[in-house]
Amino acid sequence: MPCVDHFHLADDMISHLNSVIQATNNPFVESRYVGFVAVAAVTVYELCIKEIFCNFASKKHKIFGFFVDSSFRRINGRISLKVIKEEYLNRFGEKYVNRFKARSTEAENRCIKEYGKSMLSSYGNIIVWRNQFAHEGTLPTTATYSEVTKSYEIGKNVILILDDILTM
Repeated sequence: MPCVDHFHLADDMISHLNSVIQATNNPFVESRYVGFVAVAAVTVYELCIKEIFCNFASKKHKIFGFFVDSSFRRINGRISLKVIKEEYLNRFGEKYVNRFKARSTEAENRCIKEYGKSMLSSYGNIIVWRNQFAHEGTLPTTATYSEVTKSYEIGKNVILILDDILTM
């Protein structure tokens, strides 16, 4: 299954929540869903990242694929940009780190021009908001429902870049 198929898990939930929020038009209710969207977003990102690396390794060699799959069994939120570059991609070679950096820079500039928002910050913020909600039991005070859903959408580009550089 293509990794982007995982996006449907969060996309469908967000689509449903959008209709709930529009119907209630209540800022308090809207604020309650911020944490849930962040958790769903990071879960989807984790599933995608695991699948991308496992597929890449399996295409290189069957045994390598088994090894990588076992390494990624407990990814548990370890998907920050720093971890992706320094821990995951670095293990496959510097050329992948360099490709990721170059493509991320291009996409970052494009997102800022098109959306007025940083792709890299959007991706990182989703992880921070998820951690606040999942580990601290607090709602992110710096994010609205609209902001968390937009950040999730823009942050998807990080996943698409990773998928692209490992399938080149």
